[in-house]
Amino acid sequence: MTVLKNIAKDRILQITVFITIVSLFFARPRLADINFHTLFSVAAMLTIIQIYAYLHILDVLAYKLTSIADNIRKLNILFTLLAVLSGMFLGNDITVLTLIPLYLNIAKKYDLPQILPVTLIGMGANIGAAFTPWGNPHNIFLVSRYGVNAVEFFRWSIPYLLVSLIIMGFVFFFIPKKEIPVQRAESIRISWRPTALTTLVFVFFFFGVFRVVPIIYPMLLAIALALLINPRILLKLDYSLLLTFTGFFIFISDIQQIPAVVNGIHMMVHSELSTYLTSIISSQVMSNVPSTILVGKFTDYAEALFLGSNIGGFGSVVGSMANMLVLKTYNQHASISKSKFFKQWTAMQFTGLIILTIVGWLLLMI
Repeated sequence: MTVLKNIAKDRILQITVFITIVSLFFARPRLADINFHTLFSVAAMLTIIQIYAYLHILDVLAYKLTSIADNIRKLNILFTLLAVLSGMFLGNDITVLTLIPLYLNIAKKYDLPQILPVTLIGMGANIGAAFTPWGNPHNIFLVSRYGVNAVEFFRWSIPYLLVSLIIMGFVFFFIPKKEIPVQRAESIRISWRPTALTTLVFVFFFFGVFRVVPIIYPMLLAIALALLINPRILLKLDYSLLLTFTGFFIFISDIQQIPAVVNGIHMMVHSELSTYLTSIISSQVMSNVPSTILVGKFTDYAEALFLGSNIGGFGSVVGSMANMLVLKTYNQHASISKSKFFKQWTAMQFTGLIILTIVGWLLLMI
């Protein structure tokens, strides 16, 4: 019942279902338009991420790092870099849901800043998630839609990651070096055998994403491993995300059969720059996952869409699902004004959006 309730209250899925139903009045979806490679990849990714979450790998890393932080700046740097690293492998959603409560517990205990550090954790998670094909679900779609190989994908993502980290590095200079008590490392037992098995499945999944092996095998193996470790892991999967992907594939299959709509969208994505800007702007109002699926069906500019969709995750609350989770998690655990946080968070998000939009445009020009 909890799974069904979570699915039913997902806003993005609700909108997707609505527009999909409307599109059915104009055309009928074609099975060939459903990208099963993407759906299987996302299902495998979600399963592997939840297994790692169940094994508390990120919690252990967070406690280990905080045990060596002796001032506020170092604590923020460690949490932000861990958010970047975690975003690469576990995705931005799990990262913010895990790290923000951990940081806020320490912040409340020692009266530390809350707004800027939480904002940096969220932004770091988004930056890290853009680096890998599985960090963001829409990256999986891009790899599948355009047949991108590993070398090409990382040729796009490495410059974006490096420049983003350099920009974020400047922000750390504004955080004071006020001394804090060194945190005691919590004793969390890691189950090494399931962790090793999950990592092997993860490697197998990597080859599946890039079509070295059929993706259905890593997906089935990931599900089998979850059932073996604890079947309840499968209850934690973001099924609404899978349904959102499916709904958008159906919606786009329908509108592809309406000439006037197709011509209108083609006009907005007729060049690399227009594709890039359309992706960023549309992400601000419909989130970067559905935006990428929509724009990706009508353009051949894969790199522009990659940069636009990942940069589009900054800015508005709906730009990325992780943004919504940052706000939700902060509201649940913080002790400082929620309205004050929202104002400062929004200012930093849109500042980051503007700076990274310029950075992305320059990367496209190189």
